[in-house]
Amino acid sequence: MITRKNKYYNRSRISEKKFREVLKYFCHDETASKTAIYTSINRNTINKIFNEIRQHLFANNLNLQDKEGGDFELDESYLGAKRIRGKRGRGAAGKTPVFGLLKRNGKVYVEIVRNCSKEELMPIIQGKILEGSTINTDGWKAYDGLILNGYTHHRVFHSHNEFARGKNHVNGIESFWSYCKRRLAKFNGLTDEKFVLHLKESEFRFNNRKQDLYKILLEIIRKNPLN
Repeated sequence: MITRKNKYYNRSRISEKKFREVLKYFCHDETASKTAIYTSINRNTINKIFNEIRQHLFANNLNLQDKEGGDFELDESYLGAKRIRGKRGRGAAGKTPVFGLLKRNGKVYVEIVRNCSKEELMPIIQGKILEGSTINTDGWKAYDGLILNGYTHHRVFHSHNEFARGKNHVNGIESFWSYCKRRLAKFNGLTDEKFVLHLKESEFRFNNRKQDLYKILLEIIRKNPLN
């Protein structure tokens, strides 16, 4: 097959027109298998392109890179493998602990963590949120001491069936967890490397849900083509 010039994909054997078609299916969150059928391109090629795009999203992460001030919601979730019967709550076996913070009227930022202890979460909080900001959390003990670290701290106690007191809630970040879990459910048996790529892709999609993903990604890839 003759190699065609493609400014979006180095050394590609597909045309720019075909690549843009593939990118549109990616932006619509189609699976690689369906995209292969729709475009008549080998599934292995589609998988390679999709993985390259996800690597680009990971490398070009623009979500809360610097410390910001404002109103935030913090929460942790356990994602990945199915919950094992009898194992509930934080630390459920077979799942990956993920910490998330959401700036209200802004973006969400997520990070895989070793555990959900104060020692693990506090450096992330202090690295992303300016002192003097308002933070909303549930009653998890890892958030004890936020006031001593210079934040205004509001809590809701889910264990007491309390989910909101006026503006004091974590509904925004919980909305992201719900979205993320629905997305990840489409993919079975993700390796650790693939899991983090899909996680950050979910973050990107959520943060740009009101934007034209195709235009955003086309511009990112035009500046830094796939290999």
